[in-house]
Amino acid sequence: MVDTKRIAFLVAAEGIERAELVEPWAAVEQAGHEPVLLSPDSGTVQLFEHLDKADTRPVDTVVGDARVDDFDALVLPGGVANPDALRLDGDAVAFVRRFVESGKPVAAICHAPWTLVEADVLRGRRVTSWPSVQTDIRNAGADWVDETVVVDGNLITSRKPDDIPAFNNALLEAVDHGLSSAAAAR
Repeated sequence: MVDTKRIAFLVAAEGIERAELVEPWAAVEQAGHEPVLLSPDSGTVQLFEHLDKADTRPVDTVVGDARVDDFDALVLPGGVANPDALRLDGDAVAFVRRFVESGKPVAAICHAPWTLVEADVLRGRRVTSWPSVQTDIRNAGADWVDETVVVDGNLITSRKPDDIPAFNNALLEAVDHGLSSAAAAR
């Protein structure tokens, strides 16, 4: 019997890279956990396949009403516009900062580490991302590396959609077996 965990997925209203939300979401569901979509506003969010509009998803909870204690992990999907918009939302940035500080798993892929930069939680960490984000990550005090998946403490990061299988494995390992197991599994 799987101990069901609640996994928050935080996204902006648009610009979310579809694969980076849908595939980890499906992996969380298949593992017997409950994914919950958070966003700065209620309603729906617009997913994209690169620059083309894809499907929409309903928001479950407004991030300003969400509590870190209600979730076991946080996933930050990428897309260029998505994390850039989240960086401008005080509630989203504060939620990410509190989540990282809680010690619970936080998984960010592609451009999503921009939100981690804004939350000022990368100092002294080892992180990967889409290559164009590396200067911002280094300027935030982290060691940027070009690897498929990086687990550093409670942070799990990956570079791009091709890395989603490894990203999902590290996320589920951290959720199901703890962060030290996730780091060992890389």
